Amino acid sequence: MQSSSEHRVVLRGLIMALAGQLAFAAGTPASAQGASAAPAPVVAAGQTTPESQTGWVQRQWAALLALTQSPTSTGSSTTAPKGPAGPPPAVTVSRPLVRSVIEWDEYTGRFDAVDAVDVRARVSGYLVDIHFKDGQLVKKGDLLFTIDPRPFERAVDQARAELDQWQTRVRNASKDVNRALPLVKQGVVSEKNYDDRENAFEDAVAAGKVAEARLRTAELELSFTKVTSSIDGRVSRANVSIGSYIVGNNASGTQLTNIVSQDPILIYFDVNENNYIKYKRFQIAGATAVASELGTAVEIALPDDTGFPHKGRLDFIDNRLDSATGTLRARATIENKAGLFSAGMFARVRVPGSPEYRAVLLPDEAIGTDQTNRFVLVVDAEGVASRRTVILGRLQDGLRVIKSGVTAEDWVVVRGIQRARPGQKVTPKREALQVSAASTTTGGTAQ
Repeated sequence: MQSSSEHRVVLRGLIMALAGQLAFAAGTPASAQGASAAPAPVVAAGQTTPESQTGWVQRQWAALLALTQSPTSTGSSTTAPKGPAGPPPAVTVSRPLVRSVIEWDEYTGRFDAVDAVDVRARVSGYLVDIHFKDGQLVKKGDLLFTIDPRPFERAVDQARAELDQWQTRVRNASKDVNRALPLVKQGVVSEKNYDDRENAFEDAVAAGKVAEARLRTAELELSFTKVTSSIDGRVSRANVSIGSYIVGNNASGTQLTNIVSQDPILIYFDVNENNYIKYKRFQIAGATAVASELGTAVEIALPDDTGFPHKGRLDFIDNRLDSATGTLRARATIENKAGLFSAGMFARVRVPGSPEYRAVLLPDEAIGTDQTNRFVLVVDAEGVASRRTVILGRLQDGLRVIKSGVTAEDWVVVRGIQRARPGQKVTPKREALQVSAASTTTGGTAQ
């Protein structure tokens, strides 16, 4: 290799060549100038030298001379000596938390009433009274509407009179039969006459039964003029006004209002095919409390809830998947004594997607990533960091489930991961991993 003095000689030659080009550009031959003097520009007769051009040439010449100066008289190396190495970077390390967890699957659900009734009249007539306020809570049997009962009262009176008439005929026919019986034995009355009296009696009895049935029908229709609630629940608004003519006796008759039950209430949600297969495999393996079993606990949250404060029970799973959506309809029952839930509302539903198991957990900030893998940095007893590839699970109370890659006894870099490098020493500060408002069991105690 060449020495630094040889480099300077070569550099000086290059600079002299460049100085010649500058002198030529200024109008003075390079041979007429000294090595240490700046070239002076040639000025033609009758012209003046621009001060800016002169200054520029002199500055460039001074810079070239400075490059050729030796930094030391002894020819030693120009590289500055390196200072002492700094301490290893400081990082915070913690052992992972270990706790019993359940993996929850979340779905969007919609509330629906257990019972919903469209209130329609069974008889036709004019509406004479409404006995509730719109949106009121009602009990089974409460009077809601009254249809004009007078035509039906007249029909009852008529049917009762017809029944009385036929009952009188029955009594008369019975007496005729009783009178003819001894006479026919004496031969005074023919058997034909006796048979006619007996047939008249039976005909009167049958007609009396018809009249009795008509009376019961008339009384029933009269009772239908008072429209009552068939369930406990909340009534909607009245769809008709007093004085309106109500059409009854058919499904297309006038809808007066509707009632939906309040407590308990149902929530429907759709489980995707992959999750349902997962639940069934857990069930086949003997796991309990997964979402494929009726009676499994579910948790519900309204849009403004924090967490899932409402509890329910799975009470229905459909018998086939929807071929269009690839989902299976499921349903849970929830208490609604406070009336917080209403039919038609949406909510988040979560169901247990796995049996309870012991899991290793770390905060997300302790996990690094590259193009293909997720990893953490583990510090050994000598303070050397090493890389561990990990497989991640779901978030659990703000921490990430680590399915494989680290154990509860490893010290993992949780803060300062950017300053640590695999294979290099670090200055670890050991701290216990803390999670607020959660009951945890740590994998080790900080020392």
